[in-house]
Amino acid sequence: MRQPAALFVAASQAVSYMLGGLVIALALGVMTTSVSAAEITAWAWDVLGFAFAALLGGLVFVALLCWVKIKHLQASRDDYEPWLVAGIQASNGVATLALTYTLLGISLGIGGLAGQQLTPETIQGVIKSLTENFSMAFMTTVVGLPTSALLRSILLVTEAKISAANRAAGAAPQKPWSPT
Repeated sequence: MRQPAALFVAASQAVSYMLGGLVIALALGVMTTSVSAAEITAWAWDVLGFAFAALLGGLVFVALLCWVKIKHLQASRDDYEPWLVAGIQASNGVATLALTYTLLGISLGIGGLAGQQLTPETIQGVIKSLTENFSMAFMTTVVGLPTSALLRSILLVTEAKISAANRAAGAAPQKPWSPT
């Protein structure tokens, strides 16, 4: 019974970190632009779409859950290393998702051009459709790649800090973590 309770506590902390990060990002967006929080949110839904946001949110949650578990299990590398590997994989999944959506947006834009007759009357609509798809393509990369890098950094710096603390406490030295 202890294991599900510990996982629930870690999951609730991960959700708290995720929502807190979202609020901070939104506040920074409001402070650095003259746009309201509601307008930023509406723009994000329009440009990024529900599917990207849901998949991104799921991967960020998994990475943060792994980070919280690493912090709770820091006494033994054997205990936290599977969580570290899973967190790194989720972080890499964010980058893969961002690049996949970039290619999808570019493909949709080019595909939309192929099926359209370009005349002076239709050019306005074709360009509008093209820029909407390209906007989604590039904004998913702008959001996803820094998010992926931040998540990987949090996980690896936490692991390095735990390893240093364990060495200072007299634990057997372990080589730094690497994916190979």
